[in-house]
Amino acid sequence: MTTQVLLKQLYEIPESDIIAEINQLKAELGDQVLILGHHYQREEVFAFADVTGDSLKLAQKAAETDASNIIFCGVHFMAETADVLTSDAQTVILPDLAAGCSMADMADDEQVIRVWQELATVLNPDECVTPVTYINSTAALKAFCGEHGGIVCTSGNAQRIMEWAWGNREKILFFPDQHLGENTALAMGIAESEMIIWDPFLPLGGNTPAEIEAATLILWKGFCSVHQLFKAEHAVTMRSNHAGIEILAHPECSREVCDTADFVGSTERIIAYVEQAKPGQTFAIATELNLVNRLRILHPDKPIWFLSPMICMCSTMFRTDPQHLCAALRSIRDGHITNRIEVPHQQKRWAKLSLERMLNLG
Repeated sequence: MTTQVLLKQLYEIPESDIIAEINQLKAELGDQVLILGHHYQREEVFAFADVTGDSLKLAQKAAETDASNIIFCGVHFMAETADVLTSDAQTVILPDLAAGCSMADMADDEQVIRVWQELATVLNPDECVTPVTYINSTAALKAFCGEHGGIVCTSGNAQRIMEWAWGNREKILFFPDQHLGENTALAMGIAESEMIIWDPFLPLGGNTPAEIEAATLILWKGFCSVHQLFKAEHAVTMRSNHAGIEILAHPECSREVCDTADFVGSTERIIAYVEQAKPGQTFAIATELNLVNRLRILHPDKPIWFLSPMICMCSTMFRTDPQHLCAALRSIRDGHITNRIEVPHQQKRWAKLSLERMLNLG
């Protein structure tokens, strides 16, 4: 039976029966399976996760487990990272192969190689440029960084990684998220005049040779389709309507939004910030809807608002539903695993190097 046929059958079954079957399969498979759930997953899937967290934490937990099968309820680049960090004896499964990431799709290996070649017409990038890729990128880009003396960063450690990168070479090529790179650099005191934006669809990224030579930070023109929907005027409205409200923003938001925020931090840091706040403190949060709604449920004593009047939800994360999770568990039980994520060996070797450089910094 194909995955498509199985899913069609599962969608015809009441969801309560699907939930019951997932519980039964989890009990039957036991330690053979580890289910990882990203913070942005819908609640009915998140509830089944053995470990929850951001993409890096989940990949690290995958590497620490003895489970032979790892179901990653997240998106494609996350499952790739887990496959890079786990052993060859372990299998990483993505319940829905169509669960991608628009930001990760904004920079591919062919584009980055071409940019490196264009930079070589102005300077010697292998001597003076450190490539830094946000973890929200393909294994191919992580491999590029590994091969060219570069490194991976997360939204939580971006400053430490950029300090390391500038300690090795005078320039950074930061991709694929312009906003994380810009917000981090500004918080570090880097002048705006030292940054340029690289548009991969323009010759030299839309810059002159002189601008490239003068820049210390080259920012890829990329963004998160969810976090770009938050606007600075949303914060102004919240403050006018709710006295004493605190604005919390993810650094994937634009500079204008982060400038209005009381706190800018990664998903994990936003969660911790809310947890540590006093009862009665009111928040408006600029990050993915499922996470904000979960925080609202977990902290009924702290009024929590979604910063945007629009629905800012990761639609590709939402693709993973109980039906897809059930199908993944059935495939393991039946010994015919589907939707396995396998990074090619050579690519895996270089990608692991760039990840290890980051992990070794602590």
